[in-house]
Amino acid sequence: MHELSIAQNVIETVKQHIAEEDLWRVGSITMRIGELGGVMTDSLEFCYGALTADTPLSTSSLRIERVPFQIECLECHRSSLNERGFAVCPFCGSGNTKILSGDELHIIAIELNEAAETNI
Repeated sequence: MHELSIAQNVIETVKQHIAEEDLWRVGSITMRIGELGGVMTDSLEFCYGALTADTPLSTSSLRIERVPFQIECLECHRSSLNERGFAVCPFCGSGNTKILSGDELHIIAIELNEAAETNI
């Protein structure tokens, strides 16, 4: 289950970019995940929730944007989406293609909630 290690890496990345005293303010972490990566988003969200329970990140959540697998043919110069991850051009049959999208695994945003005002 590589979703557990991905969730651990997400938490470590958040801790690298957000001061420890502000971790409780993290509302959501937006990730862009390609269809080709084989990441099971339900498992990733479960692992993230389990790892952040009883921590300052316990009220935060993952927002996941799925990115379709898309290739460009270097022979006929056409782009196509492909649900199965085949890197063969459906138009001309060439295997001379490059991946345009679908293999991403990025954190693209960490959203912080506003700090509550306290009256002293």
